Amino acid sequence: MLELIWTVPFIALLLSMAVLPVWKTHWWEKNYPFVCTVLALIIAARYLSIGRFGAILHSGHEYISFIALIGSLFVVAGGIHISVKGEATPMVNCIFLLIGGVLANILGTTGASMVLIRPWIRMNKYRITAFHVVFFIFIVSNIGGSLTPIGDPPLFLGCLRGIPFLWTLKNLWPEWLLLIFILLVVFFFIDSRNFKKAPLEVRERETSEETWRFSGKRNLFFLAAILGAVFIQKPVFLREALMILAAILSLRLTPRTVHEQNAFSFGPIIEVALLFLGIFVTMVPALEWIEHHAHTIGLEDPLHFFWGTGLLSSVLDNAPTYLNFLSAAMGLFIDPAHPSAVQASMLAAQHADFVRAISLGAVFFGAMTYIGNGPNFLVKSIAEKSKVKTPTFFGYVITYSVPILIPAFVLISILFF
Repeated sequence: MLELIWTVPFIALLLSMAVLPVWKTHWWEKNYPFVCTVLALIIAARYLSIGRFGAILHSGHEYISFIALIGSLFVVAGGIHISVKGEATPMVNCIFLLIGGVLANILGTTGASMVLIRPWIRMNKYRITAFHVVFFIFIVSNIGGSLTPIGDPPLFLGCLRGIPFLWTLKNLWPEWLLLIFILLVVFFFIDSRNFKKAPLEVRERETSEETWRFSGKRNLFFLAAILGAVFIQKPVFLREALMILAAILSLRLTPRTVHEQNAFSFGPIIEVALLFLGIFVTMVPALEWIEHHAHTIGLEDPLHFFWGTGLLSSVLDNAPTYLNFLSAAMGLFIDPAHPSAVQASMLAAQHADFVRAISLGAVFFGAMTYIGNGPNFLVKSIAEKSKVKTPTFFGYVITYSVPILIPAFVLISILFF
């Protein structure tokens, strides 16, 4: 158990992100790059000293892929401007979130979040509150993308490991539909109360002469190029290079007026890049401990895999967490003599409940915290740059995700596992 000592820097980083922005706001805004760097260097030095720096390099490769995807989508989405009509009613908001949840399976949760968060803020600009941002993160940035491997990185990794491409759509749609319905009902109730409290002139804006308009259409090509590049595996870094090229061309070819309308700046992506650099390095010991002890911590049925994968995906990167639990499930049932792709396809065919539990846990629980999935923190940062008040780290968890998501997850556990 001595190896758990090396999870302390990861825990310290999580606590710093949760506490210091509230307790020492200005100090954190100025020094968070230093905190992330020092904690990451502690772990890097440890692995270098024991001759296992390859683990850090592997995590660094994953980080480069992660930030290339997040960053390129951020830049390209910043060149797309959607003008909205008036002030959205609760029903219009629900329809928008539902569309966003569906699009998350086509554009990915990151792509859908980056394209839609700015119009979401604008269409609610006269009465927007923290819960608007939170439910956007719940539905568009996480749970919506449960139906295709494009939707969320863990599902894409599962596809690469041998899970059939359409398996998620065929097997996860009942849980997706139920959870989306529950969240939209809860949102409609809260948003209706918010709408009734708004001044009359705000409520009447939804009948104004403003119209929906779409600017920056050329960026749809760059968006498609980035999503297409996701499927490229070799040679190394070609995928990332194509994503970065698409972002550069988008910056060069997008009219300045579109960026000005979006109040586009690199501030949010720089903040996310630095924070997740620390996370990707410091989480290595924690992920290794899970991988080495997965068979000894009582994982026996789909319910255990659902909650185990989910709770750890809330605070760790959900993609490697998914792979670790998928490997643990294959170890329970499948002969390791088979190639890994065969093992995964056999597990999906013969023990579908286990793959369902791991997939849903990784995607659904990504909404539990700001760091549960890449788009979450980026949406929070963009909202704050737009002067929207967002919950603190603990405020998000205590006020929203625990009282809203956990009961829904319990219901899903009872009905499906």
